[in-house]
Amino acid sequence: MTSLVRPDQPQEQDAESLRARLTELDAALGERAAEVERATSELAAFRIRYRQEVGLLHEELDELERALDEATRTETSDAGPGEGAEAAGPSPDPMPESPPRYTSDAARKLFRDVAKAVHPDLARDGLARDRRHALMIEANRAYALGDEERLRWILQAWERSPEAVQGTDPGAAKLRLVRRIAQIEEQLRAHAEHLAALQDSSLWKLKAMVDEAAAQGRDLVGDMVGRLKRDIMVARNRLDAIRWRR
Repeated sequence: MTSLVRPDQPQEQDAESLRARLTELDAALGERAAEVERATSELAAFRIRYRQEVGLLHEELDELERALDEATRTETSDAGPGEGAEAAGPSPDPMPESPPRYTSDAARKLFRDVAKAVHPDLARDGLARDRRHALMIEANRAYALGDEERLRWILQAWERSPEAVQGTDPGAAKLRLVRRIAQIEEQLRAHAEHLAALQDSSLWKLKAMVDEAAAQGRDLVGDMVGRLKRDIMVARNRLDAIRWRR
């Protein structure tokens, strides 16, 4: 989605047009957020179903195949007991602990700048206080990690935000509208990217195949379960036969 106006040129549109555009974008953002939430919920439900019906059977089959490999090697190996253990090399040295992180002077200065700009006590209303509080939580996390880049991003994002615009004159009000529009457009882009990433995942593609098969009256998950159960039965019979020969 292209930006309606450049944030540094609020005079290009009158306030009424900007408010109308903001209302339109707010509605679009609500729809897109609901779409992402619905897709995320559907994918999570499918992940649980696949895990319960198919994933556990895959794990059982994998365990049987590992047992078969081990039983086959034991049956055909001429090695005496204990040789495998002697062949094993010494255990590796433990991994060194990660060195402690030290917060740089630059990170401390950035954190102070963020705190001065976005502290919740400076908010004019509850909504602004919530926004500032969320940014401070993020800033605290970045400071604890010594993440200068993230602190710098938080500060720059705040400086571009509508809440950072001071004053009650028409020009300030219009600039807040322009910046809020830019914010929503960015959120719309982020939602679109998130949705595209979900739909590009292997799990989503499998879900799409299952849904398409269901629309044609076929139970693709049921077919997978049937094949896995047959494979498990064959593997178990082979394992029992090897153990019986011992």
